[in-house]
Amino acid sequence: MNTEYLTQEAVKLLCRLVEIPRMSREEKDAADMLEAYMKNDCGMDVKREGNNLWCMAPGYEESKPTLMLNAHIDTVKPTPAWKHEPHRANMEGDIIYGLGTNDDGASLVSLLQVFRSMQNEQLPYNLLLALSAEEEVSGKNGMEYLLTKLPKIDVALVGEPTGMHPAVAEKGLMVLDLTAHGVSGHAARNEGDNAIYHAVEDISWLKDYRFPKESPLLGPVKMTVTIVNAGTQHNVIPSECHFTVDVRSNELYSNEDIFNTVRENVKSEVKARSFRLSSSRIDMHHPLVKKAVSLGRKPFGSPTLSDQALMRFPSMKMGPGESSRSHTADEFIKIGEIREAIAIYQSMLRDLVL
Repeated sequence: MNTEYLTQEAVKLLCRLVEIPRMSREEKDAADMLEAYMKNDCGMDVKREGNNLWCMAPGYEESKPTLMLNAHIDTVKPTPAWKHEPHRANMEGDIIYGLGTNDDGASLVSLLQVFRSMQNEQLPYNLLLALSAEEEVSGKNGMEYLLTKLPKIDVALVGEPTGMHPAVAEKGLMVLDLTAHGVSGHAARNEGDNAIYHAVEDISWLKDYRFPKESPLLGPVKMTVTIVNAGTQHNVIPSECHFTVDVRSNELYSNEDIFNTVRENVKSEVKARSFRLSSSRIDMHHPLVKKAVSLGRKPFGSPTLSDQALMRFPSMKMGPGESSRSHTADEFIKIGEIREAIAIYQSMLRDLVL
């Protein structure tokens, strides 16, 4: 199977995938198609957990390290600004337009074809392919659930649009809900205790505070107030003000560390929706990183979230396409980018020693 054959197979599969709506938590039809393709066209011993698919290359040995190739099946919902039909693969020269072509279809079909071409090779590690659901919403029935069913993973190569450069660190995510408390009263009289004013003090602290440790790869922890709600009518002093904070963590702080710092410095009540989406980092001397660098790839830190946030083992994000195209109208991928990805993935994985 040469690179050109695998590229054409990947493109045909991507076009089929685009035409199946597969928004998060609605991936069943796409998973059905992929499962049948992997079994019937690729001869893979594919297993399914919900809408997640996985396959271990023949010859698994527990004594060997295991490398997981991962990409996600789901997409976001299309925006109203699309000019092309989002669920139709529109080919114009080297470009394929369609929802999920860039994020994350190109990585999925490229990694699937690479796994297909290498599954029967004698490798010094176990090779596993995992296609996950619910990535776009960090759902509990996606990668988090799938990992409970998989054997021990030593390292993962996560396919996401990075221009085929390795993201060796990724910011985490935590959402905080804060409530400032006051006392209601009539706005015309000097009574009550306005919760909005207490919230303003805390919002000012959140805006100005800087965590001391900044990452060379990911920069500082970023906290952004994104939603504010208070009041019932114009002449009533509000007794509560609710506001939401989007927190993007670097690898130098756990989400729990950040939560505790916020709670210690504000007057409002603080609740975290979850601590589960952690920042991640892989050592620059890891064999997978060194192999990518040897091929002229440039490591960087990524501000965007992926299933890496749920992985408690080393992982590196790297795939065809550009992150700037993700979640945009008229999303696209270039066939040349898929061809390049397949060639680079194969060069990385062959002769790799973990």
